[in-house]
Amino acid sequence: MKHTTPTTLPPAGDLGGSSKGEPTDNRASGGPAAGRRVARHPASRRTPRPGWLLAIVLTGQLMAVLDVFIVNIAAPTVRADLHASGAGLQLVIAGYTISYAVLLITGARLGALIGHRRMFLTGLAVFTGASLACGLAATTGQLIAFRFVQGAGAALMLPQVLSLIQRTFTGGSRARALGAYSAVLASGAAGGQILGGLLVEADLFGSGWRPVFLVNVPIGLALLALGPRLLHDPADPPRPAEAPRPAEAPHPADAPRPRGEGAAVRRSGLDLPGLVLLAAAVLLFTVPLVLGQERGWPLWCWITLGLSAALVALFAAYETRLARRGGAPLISPRVARAPGIPRAVIRIALAMAANAGFLFAMTLHVQGGLGHSPLRTGLTFVPTAVAFGVVGLNWQRLPARWHAATIPGGFLLAAVSFAGAGLALRDGTDGGPWLLVALTASGAGLSFAYSPLLTRTLATVRRQDAADASGVLVTAAQLGLLTGVAVFGAVFLGAADDTVPSAGASADALWVTCVALAGAALCGALMSLVRRVGHLR
Repeated sequence: MKHTTPTTLPPAGDLGGSSKGEPTDNRASGGPAAGRRVARHPASRRTPRPGWLLAIVLTGQLMAVLDVFIVNIAAPTVRADLHASGAGLQLVIAGYTISYAVLLITGARLGALIGHRRMFLTGLAVFTGASLACGLAATTGQLIAFRFVQGAGAALMLPQVLSLIQRTFTGGSRARALGAYSAVLASGAAGGQILGGLLVEADLFGSGWRPVFLVNVPIGLALLALGPRLLHDPADPPRPAEAPRPAEAPHPADAPRPRGEGAAVRRSGLDLPGLVLLAAAVLLFTVPLVLGQERGWPLWCWITLGLSAALVALFAAYETRLARRGGAPLISPRVARAPGIPRAVIRIALAMAANAGFLFAMTLHVQGGLGHSPLRTGLTFVPTAVAFGVVGLNWQRLPARWHAATIPGGFLLAAVSFAGAGLALRDGTDGGPWLLVALTASGAGLSFAYSPLLTRTLATVRRQDAADASGVLVTAAQLGLLTGVAVFGAVFLGAADDTVPSAGASADALWVTCVALAGAALCGALMSLVRRVGHLR
């Protein structure tokens, strides 16, 4: 898999690389007609609009980030309105993450091959249309299917955001743009919880939970109207002072290409067999985890889990063989086996699984068990989201000698906070100030575990592997999110007997779940003691 060397180490999610041979919106000088078009519309072809570009791509990113969290608050209302089972509710939440996780790297690859601007707008159109369909869904099955489509749109759209930022801004303006990107990620969780609570509680025109999806439609349509005119797709990352090219060295995009070369590039750049194997493995792993408890763990659940493990092994073998043949594997085996990467993948997945499982179980308990309103439920999680964002943006201000200890310390803090939240709520009350402390500590702990781990791991890989390593780690985070909903959701629903329980029964189920969450976080902390176990080093 070929990548040009990025000008800076890409933050998590910048999976597109910087494909220097990528066609641009500027027309090659091939005749008088082309020259007249450039002269007639110089602003639309040559004048970048970095401020507008940043506003458009970050708004699109905010919509997609909000949709990860906004549905948690709407989940109990969805369950009551559509008579969804616990498993159906889990798939409504996890369906978005499944398709996003599986298609994320392919979306980034498509952006590098046919243009980040084009893929951003395509993903935005899919996401907006799927949001409309989710808001109009009449059954649980329809909602699950449209959530899968919505996640696919996000997978096409979101990888282009950092690529467009990296290729449009430089110097201080790039730092400010990346700061805005981080702020959107940090505020998305809290914003999703609050907005979800407001929309569900408002019950606009008796629509209940539907506005949590329909709110995306007018915003998406506005971005689709502005995007084609205000987005640009530069061929190369900007440089502070770029010298003009000599006349004898034309830009690669202006050079004539052999017939059929574009199709060959596309064929070599997309690992479709790998994509199919990965998607099948994820589905065969997730579906039995979600449905198994509700169905009494029939034989087919265990068979599909075994098939999932077999497909993972087949996927790894295929990717290794493809890499040896000089192809472009979906996940580079060299990067996946690089020192530190396997352990980082497991720990990132653990952190995100604990985060997703905690939010899912707590939402069902606070709304279903305690009977709190959607808005109050959303406000309950604001300390967690704010603490996660504040720590993520500021942990590097700590003395450098403390950085290595932040990761196991964060997992330990998360484990204590999960147990503390379960204890605070175990008597069936609202937990009082102790719950606020536990929720704040959980957000800080998970952020101390996740943010330094991601940054330190990416800093150790070779620069030419940065995009691939980022893709592996971000995919691991997304798979962790859906695993958390599936596994810890099943623990909670099983302990609550998949009903809408009383405050006491719900509190007991939450306590069991919190103990399991604390155990998962402790595993992440103990992995700091692992030095050599196979490839985990």
